[in-house]
Amino acid sequence: MNLTITGHHVEVTPAIREYVTSKLDRVIRHFDNVTSVNVILSVEKLRQKSEVTVHVRGKDIHVESDEADMYAAIDAMVDKLDRQVLKYKQKNHDHGHDSLKHQSAEP
Repeated sequence: MNLTITGHHVEVTPAIREYVTSKLDRVIRHFDNVTSVNVILSVEKLRQKSEVTVHVRGKDIHVESDEADMYAAIDAMVDKLDRQVLKYKQKNHDHGHDSLKHQSAEP
């Protein structure tokens, strides 16, 4: 897995890098086929914005969050990403079982 963390108008300190990495590890462990993760942290006036794009086989999952505090923005982003990853995983799991049902139902 290739993890890229960049900052726009904000310095990505080792503490922020470690925080993002630890939070993303929780979500990424759901998948075996994650190819890359791109995280962009930015400051726009008084709002702290965090975005992540997770590249998995067959789909890119993109999430953004906007908060007053950078750590709160990262937490909200990870929560949204977790929901989307579980939804994507459930869809793939359901499709696989549907095809197996149809194959076994044939005479």
